[in-house]
Order: sequence, then structure tokens, then C-alpha cells
Amino acid sequence: MYECRTATAIALLLAATPVSTASSAAQGYPARPVRYLVADTAGSGSDTIARIVNLGLTPALGQQVVVDNRPGATGTIGADMVAKAPTDGYTILQISSALAAAMSIYRNPPFDLLRDFEPVTQLAAAPQVAVVHPSVPVKTMKELASLAKSKPGELRYGSAGNGSSTHLAAELFKSHAGIDMLHVPYRGGGAAITAVVAGETQVYFAPAAVSLPHIKQGRLRALGVTTAKRLPLMPDLATIAEAGFGGFQTAQWYGVLVPKGTPKGIVATIRARTAAALQDPEVGRRLTGAGYIVIGDQPAEFGAHLRSEVERLGALVRRLGLKAG
Repeated sequence: MYECRTATAIALLLAATPVSTASSAAQGYPARPVRYLVADTAGSGSDTIARIVNLGLTPALGQQVVVDNRPGATGTIGADMVAKAPTDGYTILQISSALAAAMSIYRNPPFDLLRDFEPVTQLAAAPQVAVVHPSVPVKTMKELASLAKSKPGELRYGSAGNGSSTHLAAELFKSHAGIDMLHVPYRGGGAAITAVVAGETQVYFAPAAVSLPHIKQGRLRALGVTTAKRLPLMPDLATIAEAGFGGFQTAQWYGVLVPKGTPKGIVATIRARTAAALQDPEVGRRLTGAGYIVIGDQPAEFGAHLRSEVERLGALVRRLGLKAG
């Protein structure tokens, strides 16, 4: 799904809206440092992409961009802070696909993701890799399924929290494989990857950017990739669909929002400068080197994607019977 968007996304990046077309509301913006709130923990996939993107965003905006991690409740805590922030462009929110699912996970979320924010751009998509601690005696997804069937409910899989992409990917695999594993939610992706590396949990469907360093150093064993195509960085690693679980496909995505009512000229400036950051050679090298698929689309396109994902992931959450708690 994401692979087919790449060519279009690159073209959109090259056609990034010049700041000169922004409305008068953007005149003089930004005149001071910008707060870039990440609704996840340090060391998570969201944090990783934020740090890389901001290597280019600070010089592109001409002001310091300060990354502020505000994790908790599948991103809803940080998002609620931004929903209530001034509409002046000085508070930017980076989210992941987990927040779209959270709208159905939580009974009464404190904001409406589609009503209370202005979409800016989808930054990138991130394939996930099913990994296990080296102590787990399996080397393939088939073997993992067989082990789980022999020990129903005993294998522990970690996630970045209820409704996170790491949670949903594992639940999708459980459904495809007909197995039962114990879910251990953590307060963000950083804690979840630390737990599986330490052997506190046995299984994790980790963003590729987070898992690759641990795989290379032998701290984790990779079993399969969640996307329809193999990762160029790990061409010998089969997709989960190829491994015998036909139709399995999922990936995490990341995007940027600002509070509803932010002037269109400022939204256009943030989007244009973010696109410029994504085109920076060093930023691009780091993102693709970590396994990300760069997107950088226009606000209207990201808004349409966000609406479709709230609907798609909401249907999945309801089918799986997931809820907070």
C-alpha cells in the first residue's frame, strides 16, 4: 500500500509549495523557537523519525525546533495538549497511526482527531519487523506460530500500548495464525523495545528503524517483515505473507498536525519547510537507511489519508474487540 505511494510522494516533495505563496498570516513566521511535540517516548520509532526530520527542519524554518516527548495513552495525552495549544504555529504535533486507532480504543477521547487539528503532511511510513529475543527457539514465523500453539497464552509479546501499531500488528498475526499470546503493553515504543532486548518479553512487532540496530548486533532475531514487499535493507528476510500467512500486511505511518484554526498561510509554511527538510540529502539518507518510506504529501492528501485510517483502524479495533484498560 505504501510502496505504491512512493513515486507520487517524491513528485509531491519536488513540487513543495514555496513560502512565497503562503498568505499574509505567515509573514514573519517563525520569529521564535518552535515546539515539536512527539506523542511517544524517547527511543521509539516516532522519536527516531522526529530527531532525523528535525536535522533538516531547524535550518529550513530558520528557528530552533525543540523536540518535546509527551507519551501516554497511545498518543492521546500529547495530542490533547496540542489540541488545546494556541493556533499560532509554534506548537506542532507529530503522530503515528496509533492515534487513528486510539479514537476507537478509548471510549471518550478528549479530542476529535479529524475535527480538532489541521493536517500538515504525512512524513513517512515504516515497515515493521517481527522479532524475538534470541532465547526463543524459533527462526521463522511458522515456527513462532507452532511454538505459540504448543504453549497457549505463555509467550509474551510487547507493544507500545493499547491500539499502537505494534499492538495491532501482533493481534493481526494472532488472528491469521490462530494462536494466543499474552499482550504486555508499555508506555511507548522505547520501553517496548528495551523489554524484548532484555528478555522481559519474547516477541515484538517493531518498527524497522528501531529493530535493525539490535538485529545487526544479535540482540534480536528477525522472523518476518509486515509489508507486502521485502525490505531493501534486509532482502533475505521474508514477508509474513510469504512465510505462509497470506494477506497479512500492515505498516506504521507518521504525520504532522497543528491545532485547528491555525492560519492556512502558517500551515503552508510548515508543510513547505517540512518538505524541504525531507529533501535534505542527509535527512533522506538517514530515513531510507533506517527503512522508512519517505512521503511528504500535501495537507489535503494527508487529511484524506487520516480520515481513511481512522475508519480502517477503527473497524479493525472493533473486529478484534480491543479497548483501553
